[in-house]
Amino acid sequence: MKANRFVQLRAAGQMPIGHMLYEFNTRGIAQILEVAGVDFVLIDMEHSSFTLNEVADLVAWFECTPIAPMIRIPQTEYHLIARALDVGVMGVTAPNVQSAEQARALVAAAKYLPVGKRGLHFGGASDDFRAVDALEHMREANANTTVFCMIESPEGVDNLEAIAATPGVDGLWVGHWDLTQFMGIPGQFGHARFREAIHRVIETADRHGLASIVQPGSLAQAEEFLDMGFNALSYSADFFLYKAALAQAVAEVRRLVEARHQSLQSGT
Repeated sequence: MKANRFVQLRAAGQMPIGHMLYEFNTRGIAQILEVAGVDFVLIDMEHSSFTLNEVADLVAWFECTPIAPMIRIPQTEYHLIARALDVGVMGVTAPNVQSAEQARALVAAAKYLPVGKRGLHFGGASDDFRAVDALEHMREANANTTVFCMIESPEGVDNLEAIAATPGVDGLWVGHWDLTQFMGIPGQFGHARFREAIHRVIETADRHGLASIVQPGSLAQAEEFLDMGFNALSYSADFFLYKAALAQAVAEVRRLVEARHQSLQSGT
């Protein structure tokens, strides 16, 4: 079983840096992200059109890199979690976790006994199709599989302590857009109530030895979130970065074209 780089870096006291995939399901994306220096990738199945077959392809390509492939499920359902792990996903992130009951259901589906109740599967894609010792596989998979609860509502903030204390939970991931939305202050990331909620998430995660994760959309926002105390970042998403970079380049090309046109018009 390939080692989970997120887990390795956290254990070494270092900060994992990730990225999210919504659109780019190509054979080259794994190597592109490796060259870019990404440590983990979150493959989205909540808001994207990715199928499990496409996720399996992505995971197989990421197998050739040190990057840890993870998934965001659309909701906490056993069949969505266990099947993704069986094709080799190394971590599961659940949206809008509001209670310890939801956190326990997530862990139960993602981890084997004695931590959870995931059905035993070994020797397949998650083991590189190699024969393994069942008990060793269970121990290794439990340690190697990350479980993140997204905090995206006032209810999740109110129940932070119980969620963080759930055995098997590895991190609290702030969904900052939805959190402000459900707080009635959409997009107001400087609002005192939002910042207090962030403080509570980070303090609770630190106290329980968990990762505190967020996904900034810009370098300025990344700096702000780091100053708040987050200990892991997933930087932006595929199509956002591609669109922004291309738009900037096209605008610059148009500026060059216009300058050349004006130069020809003036005869200089």
